[in-house]
Amino acid sequence: MIKEQIQEKVEYCLNCPTKPCSKKGCPLSNEIPTFIKQTKEGKLEEAFYTLLDTTVLGSICGRICPHQKQCEGSCVRGIKRNSVSIGEIESYIFDQGIENKYYEKINKTKELKGRKIAVIGSGPSGLTCSAFLARKGADVTIYEKQKELGGILRYGIPAFRLPKTILDKTISFILSFGIKVETQKELGRNLKLADLQKEYDAIYLAFGANIPRKMGIPGEELKGVYGGNTLLEKQNHPDYENKRVAIIGGGNVAMDCARSIKRLGAKQVVVIYRRQEEQMPAEKKEIEEAKQEGVEFLFLHNITKILGTNQVEKIECIKTKLIAKEGETRLSPVDIEGSNYTLEMDYVVMAVGAKVDTNLLESQGLIVSNKKYLEIDENHQISGTNIFAGGDLVGQNSTVAWAARDGRECAKKIEEYLSVRRI
Repeated sequence: MIKEQIQEKVEYCLNCPTKPCSKKGCPLSNEIPTFIKQTKEGKLEEAFYTLLDTTVLGSICGRICPHQKQCEGSCVRGIKRNSVSIGEIESYIFDQGIENKYYEKINKTKELKGRKIAVIGSGPSGLTCSAFLARKGADVTIYEKQKELGGILRYGIPAFRLPKTILDKTISFILSFGIKVETQKELGRNLKLADLQKEYDAIYLAFGANIPRKMGIPGEELKGVYGGNTLLEKQNHPDYENKRVAIIGGGNVAMDCARSIKRLGAKQVVVIYRRQEEQMPAEKKEIEEAKQEGVEFLFLHNITKILGTNQVEKIECIKTKLIAKEGETRLSPVDIEGSNYTLEMDYVVMAVGAKVDTNLLESQGLIVSNKKYLEIDENHQISGTNIFAGGDLVGQNSTVAWAARDGRECAKKIEEYLSVRRI
């Protein structure tokens, strides 16, 4: 039986023949009208298989994707009324598919039988690539530097947004395709790319970009300044009780840091963003929930200095305005001269993006592009080698769905590569 509230949501879908939610809105091109129609007809198992054609992360993407900027933002219903609750429907179908073990009825094919493939990194890109290769009969081993699989899904997204039980069930389902796992194996520490090349027919690099970016402003070296990605990954939070914390940035990492820190007892959490609210990369729902939880926002402001002797004591900010620059469609923020002011602050979290560990790449004999990403060709391959790469490592869009899409597409490229090379 389909839950009553889900039945109401699938009935709301118009099943548009043009499928803008799938073709325009979904990075994974999930067949959204199809799986909604199947659910509407009570064919939940078929709906799960439809999703499984394009994704193995339905329980996760259905919960954490920025739906209003993707599938639901392209929904025809949303023009005059509310969009169809695509994310909620997707996660429900996938949850039921995993719970009822529909996937056990799927037979692996033999296209890649006898082929050994190593996947380094177990975030959304690595997990997806592994699953699609294993379903083709490949002997896949995932290498992960942490104690548990999941990458950013486990060590970057707070449990209040993605419950660990959901993540664990998803990973168990993916591993059911016969994937092997080696944890606490880190490239450059106890894992060498040259050794893996000798053992495996192909290698997929999917360990992302996890070095926090800096703004290059005075005071970033002071005690009490943290990188947002590192803070979420390592959970090395200080004591926030009765403290004031500034979060610099406007993406989901900034929202996750702000909400986590507020929940850990901070007296004041202020998100500082140099553009307007509607231009924030973070999902609208996350922004609204942060506000409801007491997080404050300063839009059209930027940070110019972090002040203190050894520890953060204050920050200097400046007001900004948006102007149109020649050749650019997006308005650009510029500082308003003379509008500087200071705020007392105890901690500063830089959530302005992350970059690739170029030193690690170069230590493994890999080439870094001019844009500071791993250099690959049009097949996502490092030319002349059996090494492929995707996700943040090569500069792709840094959302879970886009990373998963990259993993899926790279699995196809690896299959094509191996199909012309004899065992």
